[in-house]
Amino acid sequence: MPPDIGFGGPRGLQCRGVRELEAQVEEKRIRSFDGAEIAYHAVGKGPPIVLVNGLGGSWKAWAHQIRRFSGTHRFVSWDYRGMYRSPVPRDRDELAVARHALDGLAVLAAEGITECGAFGWSMGVQVTLEMVRRAPRLFSSLVLINGVAGSPFKTLGGAAAIGGCAPPLLRTLQGMPGLVAAITTRAVHWPGTVDLAIRLGITSPTIDREVFGALARSFADLDMRVYTRILEQLGEHDAHDVLPRIRVPVLMIAGGRDLMTPRIAAERVVRGVAQGELFVVPDGTHYLAVEYPQQLNDRIARFFAEHGLEATSRNEVSA
Repeated sequence: MPPDIGFGGPRGLQCRGVRELEAQVEEKRIRSFDGAEIAYHAVGKGPPIVLVNGLGGSWKAWAHQIRRFSGTHRFVSWDYRGMYRSPVPRDRDELAVARHALDGLAVLAAEGITECGAFGWSMGVQVTLEMVRRAPRLFSSLVLINGVAGSPFKTLGGAAAIGGCAPPLLRTLQGMPGLVAAITTRAVHWPGTVDLAIRLGITSPTIDREVFGALARSFADLDMRVYTRILEQLGEHDAHDVLPRIRVPVLMIAGGRDLMTPRIAAERVVRGVAQGELFVVPDGTHYLAVEYPQQLNDRIARFFAEHGLEATSRNEVSA
């Protein structure tokens, strides 16, 4: 169907009090399907929604969505193996997209969830589709933001030639973890990083600086070898074959200025599913959820209302 077009105002909606949310979010741990320790987080009351993070993101990236919907839904999110509170695995082969999807299903099983919605962002779109591949009846709806169904390198910058440079570069960076870590630490602590990103068009001037700051501070502690290895694995992943099997409503959200996962990739996802809708924020980049959160949340709320997703599911969970 034709896309909706969301027009952002001059400023983004600032999320008041990430620290306030930290006091409400409960952290738990499980052993996944292969014994790996996985940290996960839960907050809110009502029908459950699993938050499937972008690479390098945590539940904090969803601060605006949690604030808007946690009164009517329970959110569950997990840290990918090797990221944040989930320990680094011994074998780098344990970082494939399918492994992260199985971890997510293990978390939902631990919470006793047999039906839920899913919000996936960036890498989280690919992980969500892999979860759907393995448990299609688990999901009642999908909201997919700034993502692709296959290798993000094939659409990077809107040119396959650009993406073709990514795999060898990532392999090189994995051999220089100290240098990558030093550059990353310097960047996330430099006060001018956000302004530079805005000038380069990487993000919008409406970015929520509080949420960005909270994510940046924690990002500095990540193992860059794990980070670059997961990114490499994303380039080898493809779930386009899953799209025709999806029979639940899908809302695909794209940024008109997203260089990492451009609109053309979002359109392909929408064409591939039975009940797909496309919502485009013309001035949005790859960080829509923290650039134009009010527009996204309003569109998600309408998506819920139109498909009757506010109704209590068969396994409503209390906080």
